[in-house]
Amino acid sequence: METQRSHRRALVRLGGPVYLELLAGVAAGVIGMVWVARLGGEAVVAVAVATGVENLLLGVVLTAGSGTTVLLARARGAGHPGAVRTAVRGGTALCALLVPPVALGGFLLREPLAALLLGGAGAGGAHGLTAAYLAVSLPGTAVLFAGNVVDGILKGAGDTRTPMRLAFLANGLVLVLDPLLIHAYGVPGAALATVLGRTAALAAGAAALRRHPLLRAARAAPRAGSLAAAVRRTAATGLPMAADFTVRMGGALALVAVVARLGVTETAAYGIATKGMYVATMAFYAVRQAAAIHTAHLRGAGTDGRRAVAGAAALLGTGLGAGFAAALWAGADGVMRLFGAGPEVAAAGALFLRCLVGYLPLMGGFIAAAGVFEGAGAGRRPAGITVAGVLLQLPLALALSGLGLPGVCLAMTLAMGAQGGAMALLHRRAVRAAQAERVSTLSGSG
Repeated sequence: METQRSHRRALVRLGGPVYLELLAGVAAGVIGMVWVARLGGEAVVAVAVATGVENLLLGVVLTAGSGTTVLLARARGAGHPGAVRTAVRGGTALCALLVPPVALGGFLLREPLAALLLGGAGAGGAHGLTAAYLAVSLPGTAVLFAGNVVDGILKGAGDTRTPMRLAFLANGLVLVLDPLLIHAYGVPGAALATVLGRTAALAAGAAALRRHPLLRAARAAPRAGSLAAAVRRTAATGLPMAADFTVRMGGALALVAVVARLGVTETAAYGIATKGMYVATMAFYAVRQAAAIHTAHLRGAGTDGRRAVAGAAALLGTGLGAGFAAALWAGADGVMRLFGAGPEVAAAGALFLRCLVGYLPLMGGFIAAAGVFEGAGAGRRPAGITVAGVLLQLPLALALSGLGLPGVCLAMTLAMGAQGGAMALLHRRAVRAAQAERVSTLSGSG
């Protein structure tokens, strides 16, 4: 019990700054949208669609960022400077390979991409505005990708506070630059403010890497393996985490299409309510990152703490989910009013938020516990469960959409319950396999 408490304290220590980092980005995005709204409805549509593209692209670079975090944390636990250096080299090189096709290719294809997202080039002025935003934001993904890898290196080194400070710097600058650049350049100004804020944070992050004692010592260590092998290992480690994120994003977009069948009021209510959910879901992902870092570090040190860490992570995630569910139940009307929803939209959205009372604890436990598998190098298994859960959620949502938004929420809860059950079974099998391996090792040594 005391061991689980110590693991829980470690998760809170690592995850708290991650949560504030994620929250800073959401707050800046919401406030920025207020400034964009002054340009009209087409500008809001353009920025919403273009930032949705950026969120999907974030799943691409998570392959490099998350893979680097896990491998570096494992090398740190093992006290192996050469492996630390190799993890940094692998993540940096993989990022360099990913940037050109996304940044350059996206810029060249911005017009057809905007047409595809908006259902054709004739989608009013929103098409031109979306393409104009993408003309700045897609080349700017070079800064986004590099910053994500810097973030991953620092977290792998056990430092989650510096990425939090960098997020405060980037988003603080965005808040200052948004009104100035949007007034001067319109929709592209919003993209430019974001890129400039991230560029300043990237420069500060690069300076932090140079000063970090662990990384400074690793630079003098001999290389452990070839660069090509390091890139492959980073990609293999980070790909399941990136796939998990991308699948969840895709599933969320598909769920919007199901909700759209219910009508404009329900769609608007769902869109606002999901923004209220972000406050909770980011806490779950913060615990997940903390669990991955902590598990990888323990594994590198030769300690198999998966069972205790998984228990601590699941308990923390479930508890946070229950707390947020209670808060949203009590404050659902206030959340909808905060976003300026009309009476009908506010009523539908408040009902949806209250229906999350069963969903959020299940989601919190699942997402938090998945970090343990990622840190142990077994991220493919929870990623597979996520894929199956999304595939189950969509037909359930279609079947239950006759009940309105509560039916959609029930489908989400049932699918997440199935994912949680599969995760518990997966964890039990992993524990048994580890116990059998220890028994075999002891028998062989005897």
